[in-house]
Amino acid sequence: MTVPWPRAGERIPGLERNRSVRTASRAATSRGATPRGAGRGASSRGTKGAVARRITARPHGLRLAVGRTAAALGQWLRRPLTSLHLVLGVFGLLTLFGLVMVLSASSVEALTADGSSYSVFTRQLMFCVPGLLMFFLGLRISPRRLRSLAPAALVVGALALVAVLFVGDTRNGSRAWFAIGAFSVQPSEAVKVALTLWGAHVLVARRAVMHRWKYALSPVVPVTVVLLTLLVLQPDLGMTISLGIVLVALLYFGGAPMRLILALSGGATAGAIVLALSAEYRMSRITAFLSPASADPQQAGFQARQALYSLADGGLFGQGLGQGRAKWSYLPNAHNDFIFAIVAEELGFIGAFAVLALFATLAYTGFRIAARSVDPWLRLVVATSTTWLVAQAAINIGYVVGLLPVTGLQLPLISSGGTSLVVTMFVFGVLANAARHEPEAIAALKQHGQGHLPRLLRLPLPEPYRAPVQRGRVR
Repeated sequence: MTVPWPRAGERIPGLERNRSVRTASRAATSRGATPRGAGRGASSRGTKGAVARRITARPHGLRLAVGRTAAALGQWLRRPLTSLHLVLGVFGLLTLFGLVMVLSASSVEALTADGSSYSVFTRQLMFCVPGLLMFFLGLRISPRRLRSLAPAALVVGALALVAVLFVGDTRNGSRAWFAIGAFSVQPSEAVKVALTLWGAHVLVARRAVMHRWKYALSPVVPVTVVLLTLLVLQPDLGMTISLGIVLVALLYFGGAPMRLILALSGGATAGAIVLALSAEYRMSRITAFLSPASADPQQAGFQARQALYSLADGGLFGQGLGQGRAKWSYLPNAHNDFIFAIVAEELGFIGAFAVLALFATLAYTGFRIAARSVDPWLRLVVATSTTWLVAQAAINIGYVVGLLPVTGLQLPLISSGGTSLVVTMFVFGVLANAARHEPEAIAALKQHGQGHLPRLLRLPLPEPYRAPVQRGRVR
């Protein structure tokens, strides 16, 4: 019988021959010869080593690329005109993006109301003309001249708030607009800018004694209280909150005692609560925010719930520009207060993040300009304006995503609204003007010239800041 394996002690000829070949191969290798297949093994080991070296070097290359990018960005940020370029870039992107989103969000409602899908967009586009003129005015006027006009602007704004209570047009329960033909003007938007300019003028003149309460309180706080009272009489809760933010920012950046700011903030919060409880529709909004499960989905909680549906439908990349469903009479005021929900629905998380990035860039740029400015009045104006613009955007986005109760504040340069658009464009013009008045920017413009566009617009060269002569000491 044949067995498939050898017995103990039995020799196999073929096996002995293979052993002798392997022994000879080892001997040849030790003498420097290359056995058959050794070259292929060395090549394989060399390839594996090269791949390993590439994998090992890849993190170093990535770090090198990130380091070079950060160095280039830091070098660009150190340029003298970077602040101006940032302001102009954010302004242009927000304006164009806002026009596109107003067209998309308002098309259905405009078609239903006016028979044309472009009526709201056309009205917003027409307001861009005076808005650009106001932007040019804010860019061209000298800071000294603008400061001298601040008291008159505040007086005109206060008189307009009084007049609107008697001859104003009522919308959504608020008498806050002047009707001029087919257009309307909301004076409270301009009052925010007037209070910023005048309040900075007063606080800078008293900055040496701002640590004393009586100088920090008077006359900015009493005047602001009068303006807030006029807004409450309209009533306009959103604009009241916005004006309160202006006051707090003025006092904070003006150097008022922190205890005073906290006391005023507490009083303002209590006043806002009383104002919210004084009207049934405001109370229902707060109740819907605090207890959304028990709120009536067809009444007070309708807008907030539909906005959350829009956010959920958007996903990462959105439904596509113009393809949103919330604007088909599901979400009221889709082109105004809740336009951020349309942005998230049609452009997704990417589009919503782009809006947040633009306003974050605005915050960085505004405080950068304020920190570099040597004019104390211009520094306070820029810091306060940046604060209320970014805070208003944060409040609007906050109540759209369900983090805050609905207040009616608009998203600057994106929500539809003629007066808000014109006033915000003027503020951006002032920010750009302040960027041109940075000491490094003044030196660069005088050394290298302004370029073709500023010469075409006949922009004057910015002048260095000169401290005014002190006429007397405040006691």
